[in-house]
Amino acid sequence: MRIPRIYHPDLLPTDEEVVLTADASNHLSNVLRLKENHPLILFNGDNNEYSATLIRADKRKAVARVDAKLSLSVESPLTIHLGQGVSRGDRMDLVMQKAVELGVSEITPLLTERCGVKLSEDRWQKKHQQWQKMIISACEQCGRNTLPVLNMPTPFSSWIGQSTSQMRLTLQPKSEHGIRHLSIPQEGVRLLIGPEGGFSENEVYATTEAGFQTVKMGPRVLRTETAAIAAISALQAMYGDV
Repeated sequence: MRIPRIYHPDLLPTDEEVVLTADASNHLSNVLRLKENHPLILFNGDNNEYSATLIRADKRKAVARVDAKLSLSVESPLTIHLGQGVSRGDRMDLVMQKAVELGVSEITPLLTERCGVKLSEDRWQKKHQQWQKMIISACEQCGRNTLPVLNMPTPFSSWIGQSTSQMRLTLQPKSEHGIRHLSIPQEGVRLLIGPEGGFSENEVYATTEAGFQTVKMGPRVLRTETAAIAAISALQAMYGDV
């Protein structure tokens, strides 16, 4: 029997009933069509799981009883902050989903010179909410009990200029160094990935001035979504938990 994993944004006290969110209620009642007494796994981002039982499920509201708290962490020992140039279509959605599955701890969408997405502040807020729901869904699917931090879309120059003790990395096919030759600090990695079309010459110069090291993923030029997934996978394989 499949036991659904459901995110709940509030406290999950044991031996008490909780009213699940509208999105969770709709998913359990209308998509999965679960009945009362079906087991659930809940999590709220505190790095624990909570076994629970569905005691009410209808189109308007789902209620669960929390049975027990389980200490279970699947977080990577490698901290990765992904700065991803915003791209059009479903490329950005794909990167968000797979980055979460691969264990990144923080994501910042970056507004670059060649960013093909131009939105008003209100629409960026809505886009941020959509991405947040995607991150929650990815955590439900892959078993993570901690939500990665999703920052608001940030100008490229602001992000690369932020102070950090993490190693600054960006991809460059002509780089002389590969990921296996890095010496990753305990604080982890700040990984910069360009949008479709790549960075402008000014942005490439700015990354060098900001202290970003270049690494290559082989001699081929990768699409933006491929580059992010490949780089995160390689970092996790070399220094994380893959």
